[in-house]
Amino acid sequence: MENLEAALEGILFASGEPMPIARLAAALESDIHAVSEAAESLAGRYRYERRGVRLVRLDKSLQMTSAPELADIIRKTLEERKPPPMSNAALEVLSLAAYLQPVTRAQIERARGIESGATVAGLVEKGLLCEVGRLDVPGRPIQYGTTPAFLRAFGLTSLEELPEAEIDGQLTME
Repeated sequence: MENLEAALEGILFASGEPMPIARLAAALESDIHAVSEAAESLAGRYRYERRGVRLVRLDKSLQMTSAPELADIIRKTLEERKPPPMSNAALEVLSLAAYLQPVTRAQIERARGIESGATVAGLVEKGLLCEVGRLDVPGRPIQYGTTPAFLRAFGLTSLEELPEAEIDGQLTME
């Protein structure tokens, strides 16, 4: 029974979605009754131990959920990490800045082949880009870089976690 519970727990955790009990039983080479019993046992243990997760039955499916009493703290935490909704242009500019920083607006525009001033300004306003210096050339254009808010928004701890990229005038991800 413990192996069945562990397997059930792992599958439901990894799925993140409701999983039909019949499908679970087939995958676990068990019968629906045994899977239902294992689910009840796990659900009871989570409630008794006041764990941060719950196993709930939804019609003929099972799902792991967070404990309802933690909803406020979970919502607050996830809202801070949720990437802000952005256009493709904003994502493109942000990607270029992340890989090329420090980078000027002109360098971004050259790589994209399109005017990007409004997009850069919007990303600065959202706190995802910031001024990191000025280029030592006539006009002293602003150089931009990413911020700690950028890292938080995309679930990164450092820029080293970005995927490898080749930059040759344009950004191409490997």
